[in-house]
Order: sequence, then structure tokens, then C-alpha cells
Amino acid sequence: MDWITLAIALCTGISLSAACGFRVFVPLLAVSAAVRYLNVPVNDTLAWVGSDAAFVCLLAATVVEALAYYIPFVDHLLDTVSAPLALAAGAIITAGLLPEMPDYAQWGIGIIAGAGAAGAVQAGTTALRATSTVSTGGLGNWVVTTVENILSLLGSILAILLPVVAILGVVLLALMVGLIIRRVRRHRHATSTPAP
Repeated sequence: MDWITLAIALCTGISLSAACGFRVFVPLLAVSAAVRYLNVPVNDTLAWVGSDAAFVCLLAATVVEALAYYIPFVDHLLDTVSAPLALAAGAIITAGLLPEMPDYAQWGIGIIAGAGAAGAVQAGTTALRATSTVSTGGLGNWVVTTVENILSLLGSILAILLPVVAILGVVLLALMVGLIIRRVRRHRHATSTPAP
């Protein structure tokens, strides 16, 4: 096995999986476009994304998902529904981009690395949206939605064109999400503790 190819595939897969934490369908559409137009190699797990039907369906799903997050209350419903979808998409993308290896290895890496990256980002965005809703009465959620749409698109493009840069972005993003979650918890604890 070529270790450089494996490392690049892992960087690409994990970065795309992290982008799934923002929007489920944007990274899948990016993979579909990369397979169709850039001849990015995928294994049998992900070969279906290169078809015309998959490209059209993923394009439609991407547009609907991106716009639906701008609708109040629907954004919170989508956060609930998209959490398991993001995990599944992250696992499928990472497993599908790995070079040929035994199925147990592909899916093990896909589930641990891909679903893990998607789940971490999804948890952070859900916490951020909840904080925005509480602090702005939902008026600031469109800003959160716009940033998530941009990060998902840029993350997907970088993952395919510059996977090493993208994985560095994922690490930076993970650190930022950790800081946000810590601040939210600290703020909740401070507001729930009665003053002496």
C-alpha cells in the first residue's frame, strides 16, 4: 500500500467529513463533481456518486438544505435530523475515498475518523445555533447559517484541491469548537449559580 496515497485520502476524507457537520449534502456534491470532472478516484463504496442521477439529486438536495436553514424553527429541526445523516455521510465519504483495502479497515476508519469528524463539527454547530437563538432570540441565526454554508463549501473545495491544508483547517476548527463549547458551558454554569 502506498502510504502517501493513504495519507492524502485520509486528509481528504476527514476534511470532507468535517464539512458534513455543517451541511450534509455539500461535501457529497463536491465528491460527485470531483469524480465526474476531476477524475478523483473512489472505491466501490462511493462509485455511485459519479452518476448523472446522483449528481442531479445531490445538487437539488444541496440547494434545498442550504436554503432551508434560513427558515426559523426549520433550522433547529434540521439540526436534529441532520446529526445522524452527517455521521453516516462522513463515514461513507471517508471509507469511499480510501484506497483499496479490506472492508473492515475501510469501514472502521470511515466510522471512527469520518463519522467522528462530522459528529464533532455537528455538535459544535448545534451548540452555536442554540446559543445564537437564546442570545438573539433567533435573529442572529441567519449569520450562523451563512457562515456554516460558506465553511461547508470552502471546506469541501479545499479538501479536494488541497487536502493537507484542509486537514489543518479541520484541526483549527476543532480547537475553535472546543473553545466555544467550553465558553457556553462556563456561561451556563455562571448564570445557573446563584450569587451569594
